[in-house]
Amino acid sequence: MNDSARIVIIGGGVIGLGIAYHLAELGMTDVVLLERNQLTSGTSWHAAGIVGPLRASLNLTKLAQYATELFPRLEELTGQASGYRRTGGVWLARRPERMDELKRIAHMGDVCGLKVEIVDQASISERVRGIVVDDIEGALWVEEDGQANPVDICAAYAKRARVAGIRILEGVACAGFVTKNGRVAGVKLASGTIIDCETVVNCAGAWARDIGALVGVPVPLQAVEHMYVVTEPVAGLQDPFPIVRDLDECIYIKGDSGKLVLGGFEPNAKIFDIRGPAGSRPFLELPEDWNQFEPFMSAGLKLLPALSETGIRHFMNGPESFTPDTRPLMGESPYLRGFYVAAGFNSTGMMSSAGAGKAMAEWIVDGEPGLDLWALDIARFDRSAAARSFVGARMEEAVADLFRMHWPYKQATAGRDIRRSGFHQAFADAGAVFGAPTGWERPLWFGQDEAGRTPNYSVGAQKWWAAAKAEVDRMSRGVGLFELSPFTKLEVTGCDAVKLMQHLCANDIDVAEGRAVYTQILNPRGGIEADVTVLRSGEDTFRVISGAATRQKDLAWIRHHAQDLDLNASVFDLTSSEAVLGVMGPRSRELLQSLTDADLSDAAFPFSTSRRIDIGMTDVRATRVSFVGELGFELYVPVECAQHLLATLAAAGAAHGLVFCGHYALDGCRLEKAYRHWGHDIGPKDTPLEAGLSFAVSWKKGDFIGREALLAQKAEGVKRRLMHFAVVDANPLLLHDEPIYRDGKLAGLTTSGGLGFRTDLSLCLGYITCEPGETAARMQASRYEIAVAGTRHALRPLDRPPYDPTGARMRPREERNS
Repeated sequence: MNDSARIVIIGGGVIGLGIAYHLAELGMTDVVLLERNQLTSGTSWHAAGIVGPLRASLNLTKLAQYATELFPRLEELTGQASGYRRTGGVWLARRPERMDELKRIAHMGDVCGLKVEIVDQASISERVRGIVVDDIEGALWVEEDGQANPVDICAAYAKRARVAGIRILEGVACAGFVTKNGRVAGVKLASGTIIDCETVVNCAGAWARDIGALVGVPVPLQAVEHMYVVTEPVAGLQDPFPIVRDLDECIYIKGDSGKLVLGGFEPNAKIFDIRGPAGSRPFLELPEDWNQFEPFMSAGLKLLPALSETGIRHFMNGPESFTPDTRPLMGESPYLRGFYVAAGFNSTGMMSSAGAGKAMAEWIVDGEPGLDLWALDIARFDRSAAARSFVGARMEEAVADLFRMHWPYKQATAGRDIRRSGFHQAFADAGAVFGAPTGWERPLWFGQDEAGRTPNYSVGAQKWWAAAKAEVDRMSRGVGLFELSPFTKLEVTGCDAVKLMQHLCANDIDVAEGRAVYTQILNPRGGIEADVTVLRSGEDTFRVISGAATRQKDLAWIRHHAQDLDLNASVFDLTSSEAVLGVMGPRSRELLQSLTDADLSDAAFPFSTSRRIDIGMTDVRATRVSFVGELGFELYVPVECAQHLLATLAAAGAAHGLVFCGHYALDGCRLEKAYRHWGHDIGPKDTPLEAGLSFAVSWKKGDFIGREALLAQKAEGVKRRLMHFAVVDANPLLLHDEPIYRDGKLAGLTTSGGLGFRTDLSLCLGYITCEPGETAARMQASRYEIAVAGTRHALRPLDRPPYDPTGARMRPREERNS
């Protein structure tokens, strides 16, 4: 006989219990939590217990900060002590570059109301007695750093969940799943019982990958051996002992009831096979490995000599799971509806359990979390990212990346050269320096020699700026070729395709065949779920083009709505079947016209036109759009013809000033035009009205998702606006989340920033709070500053793009006036 529940949580560790607790807080109690052994017996029981609320971005800091609000109140709320204690913490820097990083992070602490301070050697010695500071450049002090007891935290969560009526079953293992029509419908237990359900939450920690594999859901994480030591009691140890992070030595030290705990995050972490004979044991401890731990021990002894004066009580070595990019996996899988994942917390599970538990409960109940958590969304990965060989390869550096220097623009080196486009070899031969920010190898810039191709990471002026500027300069005088193959390319077809796309898109996409429409796809709140170009390629067929990072997310969003509306419309992923070249610059049309019989004139091929043409002996789809602000075309070609297309263009291009251009050149150009980037400048919590994209909303076409929310916001007036700025008389390195001050008061954060190579300006975009109905002109009249690594710079608000503000280079005057 089957059991039933609305929600089944798999995993009785701190994450699963944290979600159960917060589901109870939302009144959702028809929940069963399954633990195959005992609560906390996987990895939660051996957590070091550090609570650190500060992160490098706003939403991730808010997520972590919630623990400092909840943990102190757990005993009052549940009657169960949490062991929470605020100790303060110090983040050490041994070189100036690390200090720059800490100063940037300190700004985030200020923004979120944390008590943070940049301190010198004397202050470090005062706050951490006995520490050796001879080689320390400085540090970041965080007053809210602390610690808690992970077992007590779990007990408090479990107590609240049980009182609310949530069933917690220990000694009950998941053996599989039941699915129906692309949705999860039940959980199979090892006993043979099936629990019918609507939602599953995979919180199996280091075992989450194998749980997902039972139903074909990829969960990209890898268990490794994670080690720390606990000393004998230390005589006279200060109480409380602050959390010490020696980032450049990759170690941490904390107090523990008069003892010290020393641990670290090493390169080439030892992979643990969770499916091996030891993997199923509760409260698993792995053998001591002093050879692996020795660098941490040596660094700890040098930093805190008191460690040499006491013995080691316990060497803890237990499994811990890490993800390829050292960020957690959260949210609904794009591969199976109703199947959520909350795993891969990279040794920060206990601390994350409060914020992650709250966010996941909101996600399940409300359909979205309270924060924009795209950076953590499991939909950022595809199936190949969960391959055992790939996640294993990434562990060469992923574990160490937690503490290692977070260089701006740093690219991973392990697990590379997997996904290449048809243009890859030609670009490599031309001196491309590749990166893989979304898994695809793509040229970042082109170097003229080996020295020019060697990345030298910096917190100031970037080595590649000169190369990117040279590329943009030649492109803006002639023609540049950009690798755009990673674009997501979806085809929507069927007799209800128009109905589906009109329902999803804010703009009117019921246009003539051969036209391209820029639009957003919104959620019911009016937030931007996708930023796309829709090409109408037939009466009942559309191409949806979006960024590389959102491929799985966008595909799932369109498919799910087609299913929910019971429409006769199919969605196909064509991403890997076509390569894409951007041909941009004032001579781009001249180059292409020399290779085709098609009429590419303004009259015959106006902006936003998309049609099939011949380029040499290759049939391509050419779309006249541009993300760099120059006359340009995107060429879509079958992968097997990609090399021939590029060779044809390159051979003819010399006469037209052709140059190969990298991704960094493209990004600098789009900043000069204030073109938005989804995931940075716009996302699910941002509306087109706030983002300055109301021109892409068709108010007259009829209903679409988010329309009512936009109408309400339009009537009330927006409370923040995305603004475009240039730094006055300076070129600091702008990234994201830098605070912006309006007339001396914090008014917002940058969403993205960088150097514009045609204008030589440091540019950024950022949302600025305003009064409802406040005019753009009034906002422009204010005085603005930006804080970058401890220094404030004056900002000049831009009412028009600093490069070609009228759009004359991209569209002739007669087109713009038509």
